[in-house]
Amino acid sequence: MIKFFLMVNKQGQTRLSKYYEHVEINKRALLETDVIKSCLSRSSEQCSFIEYKDFKLIYRQYAALFIVVGVNETEVRRQKSLRRCKTLFSNEMAIYEFIHNFVEVLDEYFSRVSELDVSFSVPFLMVCGKAHSGPDQIMFNLDKVHIILDEMVLNGCIVETNRTRVLAPLLILDKMSES
Repeated sequence: MIKFFLMVNKQGQTRLSKYYEHVEINKRALLETDVIKSCLSRSSEQCSFIEYKDFKLIYRQYAALFIVVGVNETEVRRQKSLRRCKTLFSNEMAIYEFIHNFVEVLDEYFSRVSELDVSFSVPFLMVCGKAHSGPDQIMFNLDKVHIILDEMVLNGCIVETNRTRVLAPLLILDKMSES
Protein backbone atom coordinates (compact mmCIF):
# COMPACT_ATOMS: atom_id res chain seq x y z
CA MET A 1 0.00 0.00 0.00
CA ILE A 2 1.25 3.47 -0.87
CA LYS A 3 1.97 5.55 2.23
CA PHE A 4 3.20 8.74 0.54
CA PHE A 5 3.97 10.24 -2.86
CA LEU A 6 6.59 12.97 -3.34
CA MET A 7 7.76 15.05 -6.30
CA VAL A 8 11.12 16.68 -5.58
CA ASN A 9 13.57 18.70 -7.67
CA LYS A 10 17.35 18.16 -7.68
CA GLN A 11 17.82 20.91 -5.10
CA GLY A 12 15.75 18.83 -2.67
CA GLN A 13 12.71 21.09 -2.71
CA THR A 14 9.43 19.26 -2.40
CA ARG A 15 7.10 20.32 -5.20
CA LEU A 16 4.23 17.98 -4.35
CA SER A 17 3.54 15.70 -1.41
CA LYS A 18 0.57 13.47 -0.78
CA TYR A 19 0.18 11.27 2.29
CA TYR A 20 -2.25 8.36 2.47
CA GLU A 21 -2.08 7.97 6.24
CA HIS A 22 -1.86 10.57 8.97
CA VAL A 23 1.63 11.87 9.68
CA GLU A 24 2.14 14.92 11.90
CA ILE A 25 3.48 18.02 10.14
CA ASN A 26 6.81 18.09 12.00
CA LYS A 27 7.33 14.38 11.31
CA ARG A 28 6.50 14.94 7.63
CA ALA A 29 9.29 17.50 7.33
CA LEU A 30 11.81 15.12 8.91
CA LEU A 31 10.58 12.19 6.82
CA GLU A 32 10.78 14.19 3.60
CA THR A 33 14.27 15.47 4.43
CA ASP A 34 15.57 11.95 5.11
CA VAL A 35 13.82 10.42 2.10
CA ILE A 36 15.05 13.15 -0.24
CA LYS A 37 18.62 12.80 1.08
CA SER A 38 18.46 9.04 0.58
CA CYS A 39 17.30 9.32 -3.03
CA LEU A 40 19.37 12.30 -4.18
CA SER A 41 22.60 10.87 -2.80
CA ARG A 42 22.37 7.75 -4.97
CA SER A 43 24.04 7.46 -8.35
CA SER A 44 22.12 6.66 -11.51
CA GLU A 45 23.71 3.18 -11.58
CA GLN A 46 22.22 2.22 -8.21
CA CYS A 47 18.90 0.47 -7.76
CA SER A 48 15.79 2.63 -7.51
CA PHE A 49 14.45 0.64 -4.55
CA ILE A 50 15.61 1.59 -1.05
CA GLU A 51 14.72 0.03 2.27
CA TYR A 52 14.08 2.91 4.66
CA LYS A 53 12.85 2.33 8.23
CA ASP A 54 9.53 0.49 7.85
CA PHE A 55 9.05 1.63 4.23
CA LYS A 56 10.34 0.70 0.86
CA LEU A 57 11.14 3.74 -1.24
CA ILE A 58 10.69 3.43 -4.97
CA TYR A 59 11.86 6.39 -7.01
CA ARG A 60 12.46 7.46 -10.59
CA GLN A 61 14.40 10.40 -11.87
CA TYR A 62 13.18 12.44 -14.84
CA ALA A 63 15.93 14.97 -15.59
CA ALA A 64 15.82 17.32 -12.56
CA LEU A 65 12.65 15.78 -11.13
CA PHE A 66 12.52 12.88 -8.68
CA ILE A 67 9.28 11.08 -7.94
CA VAL A 68 9.43 9.05 -4.74
CA VAL A 69 6.77 6.64 -3.51
CA GLY A 70 6.89 5.14 -0.03
CA VAL A 71 5.15 1.79 0.40
CA ASN A 72 4.69 -0.73 3.19
CA GLU A 73 7.03 -3.65 2.87
CA THR A 74 4.20 -5.99 3.72
CA GLU A 75 0.58 -5.42 4.49
CA VAL A 76 -1.69 -7.66 6.51
CA ARG A 77 -5.37 -7.66 5.59
CA ARG A 78 -8.18 -9.45 7.31
CA GLN A 79 -10.60 -11.01 4.89
CA LYS A 80 -14.11 -10.42 6.20
CA SER A 81 -15.67 -13.57 4.83
CA LEU A 82 -12.91 -15.98 5.81
CA ARG A 83 -11.75 -14.29 9.05
CA ARG A 84 -8.17 -15.03 8.04
CA CYS A 85 -5.22 -12.73 7.67
CA LYS A 86 -3.63 -12.43 4.30
CA THR A 87 -0.14 -11.01 3.83
CA LEU A 88 0.39 -9.02 0.66
CA PHE A 89 3.86 -8.11 -0.50
CA SER A 90 4.38 -4.82 -2.28
CA ASN A 91 5.51 -5.18 -5.85
CA GLU A 92 8.34 -2.70 -6.42
CA MET A 93 8.28 -3.03 -10.20
CA ALA A 94 4.54 -2.29 -10.30
CA ILE A 95 5.10 0.92 -8.32
CA TYR A 96 8.10 1.77 -10.51
CA GLU A 97 5.91 1.44 -13.62
CA PHE A 98 3.10 3.36 -11.90
CA ILE A 99 5.47 6.31 -11.47
CA HIS A 100 6.25 6.20 -15.18
CA ASN A 101 2.55 6.00 -16.01
CA PHE A 102 1.89 9.04 -13.79
CA VAL A 103 4.55 11.03 -15.66
CA GLU A 104 3.09 9.93 -19.00
CA VAL A 105 -0.34 11.20 -17.90
CA LEU A 106 1.20 14.52 -16.85
CA ASP A 107 3.02 14.67 -20.15
CA GLU A 108 -0.17 14.01 -22.08
CA TYR A 109 -2.16 16.66 -20.22
CA PHE A 110 0.52 19.36 -20.00
CA SER A 111 2.15 18.42 -23.34
CA ARG A 112 5.66 18.73 -21.93
CA VAL A 113 6.93 18.08 -18.42
CA SER A 114 9.98 20.29 -18.05
CA GLU A 115 12.82 19.40 -15.75
CA LEU A 116 13.59 22.97 -14.70
CA ASP A 117 11.84 23.76 -11.42
CA VAL A 118 9.23 21.18 -12.31
CA SER A 119 7.44 23.58 -14.61
CA PHE A 120 4.85 22.43 -17.06
CA SER A 121 4.57 24.03 -20.45
CA VAL A 122 1.35 23.84 -22.42
CA PRO A 123 2.20 24.79 -26.00
CA PHE A 124 -0.82 23.29 -27.76
CA LEU A 125 -3.19 21.39 -25.56
CA MET A 126 -6.28 20.38 -27.47
CA VAL A 127 -9.34 20.63 -25.28
CA CYS A 128 -12.72 20.35 -26.93
CA GLY A 129 -11.29 21.23 -30.34
CA LYS A 130 -9.59 24.48 -29.21
CA ALA A 131 -5.84 24.94 -28.90
CA HIS A 132 -4.46 26.51 -25.73
CA SER A 133 -1.02 27.99 -25.49
CA GLY A 134 1.17 29.62 -22.86
CA PRO A 135 3.51 28.50 -20.10
CA ASP A 136 2.01 27.11 -16.93
CA GLN A 137 4.02 26.28 -13.83
CA ILE A 138 3.31 23.47 -11.39
CA MET A 139 2.80 26.04 -8.65
CA PHE A 140 -0.22 27.31 -10.59
CA ASN A 141 -1.44 23.84 -11.55
CA LEU A 142 -1.00 21.91 -8.33
CA ASP A 143 -4.75 21.41 -8.19
CA LYS A 144 -4.67 19.66 -11.57
CA VAL A 145 -1.70 17.50 -10.58
CA HIS A 146 -3.56 16.51 -7.40
CA ILE A 147 -6.65 15.67 -9.44
CA ILE A 148 -4.56 13.42 -11.68
CA LEU A 149 -2.97 11.72 -8.67
CA ASP A 150 -6.34 11.36 -6.93
CA GLU A 151 -7.82 9.73 -10.03
CA MET A 152 -4.97 7.21 -10.04
CA VAL A 153 -4.57 6.48 -6.30
CA LEU A 154 -7.34 6.10 -3.73
CA ASN A 155 -6.50 5.54 -0.05
CA GLY A 156 -3.02 4.38 -1.00
CA CYS A 157 -4.18 1.85 -3.60
CA ILE A 158 -3.68 2.25 -7.33
CA VAL A 159 -7.17 2.25 -8.80
CA GLU A 160 -6.74 3.59 -12.35
CA THR A 161 -3.93 3.61 -14.89
CA ASN A 162 -5.84 4.27 -18.11
CA ARG A 163 -4.78 7.74 -19.30
CA THR A 164 -8.10 8.54 -20.97
CA ARG A 165 -10.06 7.74 -17.82
CA VAL A 166 -7.62 9.60 -15.58
CA LEU A 167 -7.77 12.76 -17.70
CA ALA A 168 -11.55 12.73 -18.31
CA PRO A 169 -12.46 14.82 -15.20
CA LEU A 170 -9.80 17.42 -16.02
CA LEU A 171 -10.96 17.74 -19.59
CA ILE A 172 -14.53 18.25 -18.34
CA LEU A 173 -13.32 20.93 -15.89
CA ASP A 174 -11.38 22.63 -18.70
CA LYS A 175 -14.45 22.55 -20.92
CA MET A 176 -16.59 24.05 -18.14
CA SER A 177 -14.07 26.81 -17.40
CA GLU A 178 -14.07 27.82 -21.08
CA SER A 179 -17.84 28.22 -21.10
